[in-house]
Amino acid sequence: MRREYYSDSIAIFLKAAPDEILGKLVRSSDFPIEQTQRDAWLEEIAILHQVLSPFQGVVYFEYSIPRMGKRVDVVILIGPAIFVLEFKVGEKEFSSSAVDQVLDYALDLKNFHEPSHEHLIAPILIATKAKHTATVVATTPQNDKLLIPIKCNTGLLGSVIADVLQFADGIDINPMQWELGRYCPTPTIIEAAMALYKGHTVDEISRSDASAINLSQTSDAISEIIRSSKIKSQKAICFVTGVPGAGKTLVGLNIATKHIDKDNDLYSVFLSGNGPLVAILREALARDKVRHEKELGHRIKKGEAMSDVKMFIQNVHNFRDECLIDFSKPPIEHVALFDEAQRAWDLQKTADFMKRRKNKPSFSQSEPEFLISCLDRHSDWAVVVCLVGGGQEINTGEAGISEWIDALSRSFSNWHIYISSRLTDSEYGAGRILENIKSRLNVITKDELHLAVSMRSFRTEHVSLLVKQLLDLDAAEARNTLAQVTNKYPIVITRDLSNAKRWLKEQARGSERYGIVVSSQAQRLKPHAIDVKSPMDPIHWFLDGKEDVRSSFYLEDVATEFAVQGLELDWACVTWDADFRYSRKGWQHWSFIGDHWNHIKKTERQNYLKNAYRVLLTRARQGMVIVVPPGDSEDVTRRPEFYNPTFEYLREIGFKII
Repeated sequence: MRREYYSDSIAIFLKAAPDEILGKLVRSSDFPIEQTQRDAWLEEIAILHQVLSPFQGVVYFEYSIPRMGKRVDVVILIGPAIFVLEFKVGEKEFSSSAVDQVLDYALDLKNFHEPSHEHLIAPILIATKAKHTATVVATTPQNDKLLIPIKCNTGLLGSVIADVLQFADGIDINPMQWELGRYCPTPTIIEAAMALYKGHTVDEISRSDASAINLSQTSDAISEIIRSSKIKSQKAICFVTGVPGAGKTLVGLNIATKHIDKDNDLYSVFLSGNGPLVAILREALARDKVRHEKELGHRIKKGEAMSDVKMFIQNVHNFRDECLIDFSKPPIEHVALFDEAQRAWDLQKTADFMKRRKNKPSFSQSEPEFLISCLDRHSDWAVVVCLVGGGQEINTGEAGISEWIDALSRSFSNWHIYISSRLTDSEYGAGRILENIKSRLNVITKDELHLAVSMRSFRTEHVSLLVKQLLDLDAAEARNTLAQVTNKYPIVITRDLSNAKRWLKEQARGSERYGIVVSSQAQRLKPHAIDVKSPMDPIHWFLDGKEDVRSSFYLEDVATEFAVQGLELDWACVTWDADFRYSRKGWQHWSFIGDHWNHIKKTERQNYLKNAYRVLLTRARQGMVIVVPPGDSEDVTRRPEFYNPTFEYLREIGFKII
């Protein structure tokens, strides 16, 4: 599949008439082309006709970046260099957002397009009416053959290209091999949702490593279960497992977008009890739809866009409440995909909520049992897909996956059960319960329902394993894993929060997002201007830009495990408080109440705290800094001995100190 609207050798491009090139661009577009876009293309063609005559290579117009849902204006291959050109036709200034835009495109090629990894990439921003330009040719501090964005006007573009070629070294790029090379993107869940909602497939926006079961294989397995259930008029539930960041949510969104037409009886709904995730994805999709329609010359209000999005992604509690209205009426969806199914409420929490908030004092079902019963109301067929994270329960009343299986045993003997081959692993807490259904008919195990490799970090898939070993106090194995991780995925430790902030800003390029994450129990970080009781707005924190004080970029508001679960940052600062303390006898679990720390004695709450740190330590896609404050000998709530053993444990594993 061609990723560009137009491409040809520079020699043929220079001989072609502008109208001929324009015609090919227009015919390749999937959307009606406004006059402003035609005019912009004609000006870009005219500029490059003047500039490219001294060079040999290949030129690509409107090169697709599906992970970002956008297209690069022009990519040019000349010798050993890749030029990424973003034109701002008629502009006199170089906005910071435009600089980030062209750098983001270049980063995408550097990180995700295999033939581009080892070649010099030059992002160039052209403001066609600019009078003064900065044309410095230099690499970014990471020194990985990605240049600092070059700003220039049309008059200087030719000399900039020549200067870059003087700077470049290495073998010339083979255009054929470059075009056929693998594009292996790893989108954030926000980017993935936007791309899928626009009609891209999971194959276009995800990696397909030989070491991992492909996301498309898992999606195909679920699609086949849905298709078979419909044909045979059966009811089925399937459990999809995966390590943190493996792409479980992406699989759910992919299935939901395949069946987004509510007039089709395969209509499905993506459900999540993760309030921040639902709010952020809805807002991102609505904003993107408004922006996209504006580019097409259409006006659409955000409320209208949001209305459509809300049908696609729903809060599981809203779905539940709708099903409470009439216990005999099935939902319109035959397929329900439950994200983070292990976090559904147990019987006690569900019954208590129903009594207090819904005036139903005799409610006798856990949330999993009630949700299955809602789909069971269909007279013909239904499918429930449970997306399961191991060791991700972080709040009181979260039932874990065993309650789903218990509910099936108690009340739904006719349902077919498809389970991941890894559901018996200890972190899913379902081993004992699974033994009870071994003799049950129609229990099918499928390897395709497990996602074994973390996709969150495109630099290395071993981060989740490292975090597991660290939290399990397996220091020797953690040390070995760190050796495999550290060259590609920097993890550093420090006692100084200001050092950590400086490190984050030095690492991030373009619009790569960074922020501070802390445990919700981290109440003695106030001297460091971190107050977990001060609410942050997840939408602004995750979606707004560097100019907004509410965004993560400002490093003022912090996010807890409840705000970041299911989401990710490019670079994270994990600030570690005295709630979770290392000791030679094992982790110590504390809760700050009033004016002092109290031991957490309940095993369940201890696990929630450990899982909270598991969530925090697996949020970063590209690297992280861990801050363990030094404490204060004059403050009885922040004694150095509360913090020092944790820092020493991390140092002994081998994390670099800054």
